[in-house]
Amino acid sequence: MDFQLSDMHKMVRRTTREFAEEYIAPVAAESDQKSRLDPEVMEEMKRMKFFGASIPQEYGGAGLDTLGFVIATEEIGRIDASWSITFAVPASVCSYPIYLFGTEEQKRKFLPALSSGEKLGAFVLTEANAGSDAQSVQLSATKDGDEYILNGSKIFATNGGIAKTLLAVTTTGTVGRRKELTMFIVDTDTPGYSVGVREKKLGVRASNTSELVFQDVRVPEENILGKRGDGFKLTLAILDYGRILMAAQIVGLGQACLEKSVKYANERVQFGRPIGSFQGIQYKIADMATEIEASRLLTYKAAHLCDIGQDYGLIGSMAKLYASEATMRAAHQAVQIHGAYGLTKSYDVERYFRDAKMAEIYEGTSEIQRMVIGSSMLRKYQ
Repeated sequence: MDFQLSDMHKMVRRTTREFAEEYIAPVAAESDQKSRLDPEVMEEMKRMKFFGASIPQEYGGAGLDTLGFVIATEEIGRIDASWSITFAVPASVCSYPIYLFGTEEQKRKFLPALSSGEKLGAFVLTEANAGSDAQSVQLSATKDGDEYILNGSKIFATNGGIAKTLLAVTTTGTVGRRKELTMFIVDTDTPGYSVGVREKKLGVRASNTSELVFQDVRVPEENILGKRGDGFKLTLAILDYGRILMAAQIVGLGQACLEKSVKYANERVQFGRPIGSFQGIQYKIADMATEIEASRLLTYKAAHLCDIGQDYGLIGSMAKLYASEATMRAAHQAVQIHGAYGLTKSYDVERYFRDAKMAEIYEGTSEIQRMVIGSSMLRKYQ
């Protein structure tokens, strides 16, 4: 068992860290306060093909394996969770599913623009009465000749207000007692589509999270991803993959909490010596370091299993669960170590604390991850 990164993966880490520190770090706090993505960072991310991280070069992507994608996501998450989500979500749960499950025509049509960042992507599942319960989707798709007419709405769509290409989970009828779910690739320039309310969030504030409205939106039948009725199966596969990348983003955030805490503990003097010399502070830092490293190893294992073609769903859920809760604990301790300063916007840990709470909710709550893990264990050892 080799825990060493390859030269390629080391290069991805180094290049991404340099990029994030040069372009994102100087504007991260302002972007959070204004709830707005910096346009210069967007252009640089496009130039470096971050939006096509996992897509092969023949379709305009960077051609990274999953571990490379994870490392890039982690490094950007270390600087700003909003940017990490903005690029990793469309790359993992919009572009990559089109590459995996799409026809060659769909790949040629959609992937180059998504990979270059010319068009941002989004995966839209959640509705007012559907999210953790994917079977309750109500966005309807009614067949009309060689088209489907979509009616309904989605909420909490990451990149929703700025996306030009969507993977939308719809219901196309019922099969027995269950809804038939079908996934469509939707061009947001289609008449009848509109963006509703943009959410004002606790954390990852610069990331665009919006309501989407479909009123008689006509989508050609050729835009079905997979086959009619494959929507639920594809949704589970997409969420499994996306969780690895969200775990990576969360690991990066936890690492940032640790690094800022160590720096402050070495600089802050009380009672005539740095607070890092006190056992109480050292214990906090020890727990943070241990839990973040454990989160990283789980995340890397899930990525490795994906890359070698083995089942990674269970480990991915473990990674997302453990990383999100470990990072929330790390953010709490980071604020505590900073004392009153940790409550101010003068220090990044205030932003980290808000971002960390989001991590326990999006891409499957901690409760859902425990359901996935628990049911898997019961099946495995029955």
